[in-house]
Amino acid sequence: MSVEKDTNSVDEKEPKAGDLRKVTAKTYEAELKAAAHGLDKKESLSAYFTILAAGFGLISDGYQNNLMTMSNVIFKKLYPNDYTSVVSTRVSNSLLVGAVLGQVFVGLICDRVGRKVALVSTTLLIVIGATLGTAAHGVHGSAQGLFWFLTIARGITGVGVGGEYPASSTSASEAANETAQRNRGPVFIMVTNFVLSFGGPLAVSVFLIVLSAAGENHLETVWRVCFGIGILLPLTVFFFRLRMLSSKLYRKGAIKRRVPYGLVLKRYWRELIGTCGAWFLYDFVTFPNGVFSGTIISSVIHNGDIKATAEWQLLLGIIALPGVFVGAYLCNRLGRRNTMMLGFSGYLLFGLIIGLAYNKITKIIPLFVIFYGLMQSVGNMGPGDMLGLTSSESYATPIRGTCYGLSAAIGKTGAAVGTQAFTPIQNNLGKQWTFIIAAICGVIGVVITYFCVPDMTGVDLADEDAKFMKYLADNGWEGEIGEDDERGMFADHHVAEAGSTE
Repeated sequence: MSVEKDTNSVDEKEPKAGDLRKVTAKTYEAELKAAAHGLDKKESLSAYFTILAAGFGLISDGYQNNLMTMSNVIFKKLYPNDYTSVVSTRVSNSLLVGAVLGQVFVGLICDRVGRKVALVSTTLLIVIGATLGTAAHGVHGSAQGLFWFLTIARGITGVGVGGEYPASSTSASEAANETAQRNRGPVFIMVTNFVLSFGGPLAVSVFLIVLSAAGENHLETVWRVCFGIGILLPLTVFFFRLRMLSSKLYRKGAIKRRVPYGLVLKRYWRELIGTCGAWFLYDFVTFPNGVFSGTIISSVIHNGDIKATAEWQLLLGIIALPGVFVGAYLCNRLGRRNTMMLGFSGYLLFGLIIGLAYNKITKIIPLFVIFYGLMQSVGNMGPGDMLGLTSSESYATPIRGTCYGLSAAIGKTGAAVGTQAFTPIQNNLGKQWTFIIAAICGVIGVVITYFCVPDMTGVDLADEDAKFMKYLADNGWEGEIGEDDERGMFADHHVAEAGSTE
């Protein structure tokens, strides 16, 4: 399909071979909606499998994101002199650095090459990285060599994990729009943030099972088995991803050449500030508190027992999960933006409660874990649920993967900064300040969300696509739209400047 700036009249007759058919933006919008929702049996089945595969794919991300939570505790037991805070931060941050690269580059691949290529690539990268991590060894048994090996392996895993965010989420959003448009928000949340959040309790549960089977005298076996299970999770979706179809929205609306990034930035600068800024703040708070939560809990348990730490860690993860369901319930009723602001407000409330009463509350471990879990739960309810959803809804299909990937990458940058700053904050300001800073981030998050994040509750993704095409035409952009196999069907269409989708 070609998009040209054209103000000529509309010819509603069927085009003859070689003729050009000029349609208004309104006509284009109607055709786009018909294409997006008029699925045959094979396409409908593919859409449902795409949604399910996104859930199973992202659960491996959640597992990998939380794998270091208990591994950090084990490595400190096994290598008390070698596993310093600097080494711990480096190994933990390697996944984040890889994730940032994966989110940016795979986001581009999503839009420029295709959803399927991006999804298959991320699956392979996670499998390769997890395999290397499981087999990691240092030369002549060197502990430092082991941790450098793990750093590289976790970095490769991170590229795949990061790439899953734009690849799985954009595919799931478009598939949900085709099959359950009114419930797109709740469906999207359940196959993205729910499984990502479930990865925490899953990782700790696997750790407890393996620890009980192997015993505390075989901690090296424990962490290697836990790493090895991370190989199996992404393989569960590999076959389905090889067989999937891209969404009709993408097949009709993709821009693979001469992408007008200048016009994209001009149209979406405010939305980018909103999704990137809010995601930075959310990951700055939640990721280090997740990675180091085992260390935090271990520090308030007097004997530092590994199994007891894991059990409290599991309770923490379980308490954090209900927020996901509350956010899924509220996203249509309260709206995306209001739900996100409510979640950020929860950071202010629980961050101040824990931070200001830290010395007293940590003496009562169950109470500390409950409040800690509630803070993570409101984070899941608000920005945890809404950021992926709003990032997948706020941008048109041709640049959805790119903008989603950029937003998520800025978020992971916040996670890396938060992880890097976590130990210095605790050492120089005190452990309570990690929670007080979370409260401050909550206030800033409310402001950014209110002014910069659009509320796309109930809006068909095809509507924004039609507006974006009209915007391109109004600004003189000309180029091909759609995948190669779709261009033959729509090659005779020109989107005219006349007509409005507003």
